[in-house]
Amino acid sequence: MLALLLAIACAHDASRDPAASAEAAPPVQTPPPAEHAHHPGGDDAVVHHSFHDAERWVQVFDDPGRAAWQKPAELVAALEIQPGSTVADIGAGTGYFNRYLAEAVGPEGHVVAIDIEPSMVEHMARRAVQEGTPQVEARLGRPDDPGLKPGEADLVLMVDTYHHIDGRVSYFAALRDRVAPGGRLVVVDFKPGDLPVGPPPGHRISQEQVVDELTRAGWTIGDSLDILPYQYVQVAWRDGLPGVLPQP
Repeated sequence: MLALLLAIACAHDASRDPAASAEAAPPVQTPPPAEHAHHPGGDDAVVHHSFHDAERWVQVFDDPGRAAWQKPAELVAALEIQPGSTVADIGAGTGYFNRYLAEAVGPEGHVVAIDIEPSMVEHMARRAVQEGTPQVEARLGRPDDPGLKPGEADLVLMVDTYHHIDGRVSYFAALRDRVAPGGRLVVVDFKPGDLPVGPPPGHRISQEQVVDELTRAGWTIGDSLDILPYQYVQVAWRDGLPGVLPQP
């Protein structure tokens, strides 16, 4: 089962000395216990967690200390999102990125914030009202289908979610049809190694594996944006690199 949510993004690595990591990242909360199962190895390596209680996870995903290393404003700015465009955030969780994406697309644009947990979707709908972002639509997805219409999204953003997806090559091959011509996918996930935040090292997927799987799914690999301390930002394009003519 696919968990299209942020996965223990704000978790401490219990093996680190808290004093040693204090300068690398601000203190963050350890998430409350959750039922989970890890399926190791291969393209289908996933980590599943229970996220049915949205209010419980708000304390983790929206922890103020997260901004220091997630850099939401800087990340969204680096994506150069066009006003009036449609951005889909798959695995939007509590809606941490929604207001930043709403500002980028502007009042004429559209943000589709997708999650498979009804409580998260309900929370994001309330959050859009509270934050004054009517261009944000909270949408319920399914484990095997995010719920986007063909060609609906100009950009699909997936933050801390890629490593939760079952059958990734097939999933991302199908996702290409949901992206508009010339559109792109941006995967943000945790780098390997001993980091002060993120899931355990054994639950992470390397950027090289992401590139390999997306290539096999038919995407054209674009730039890697080096802007986050603990995560890679990999861009992939639906129809080849912009401005580059296809090979005959």
